Amino acid sequence: MMALIALAFAGFAAYFGHTRTRSYSERRLRYTRVAERPVLSGLLAGIGTTLLAIPLVALAPIIGSGTAMALGLGVGSGLTRGVGARTG
Repeated sequence: MMALIALAFAGFAAYFGHTRTRSYSERRLRYTRVAERPVLSGLLAGIGTTLLAIPLVALAPIIGSGTAMALGLGVGSGLTRGVGARTG
């Protein structure tokens, strides 16, 4: 039962990270250097988010490092898709 709750948290974190980052990057990052290399910037944003989230999720008893990785994956893919939507 606890594994299903942790999986639900990870799924929500990935979905939330993807949708919010995609929305932000479509609106704000279209005329920046991030738009020149969306895959590299998405990879760096995902890794950075994962590294920042690992200490925070370590404090919670149910969620773990998988949730931090899902959040990083969501942020990275959201940035790549959001910038790529504007650049073609």
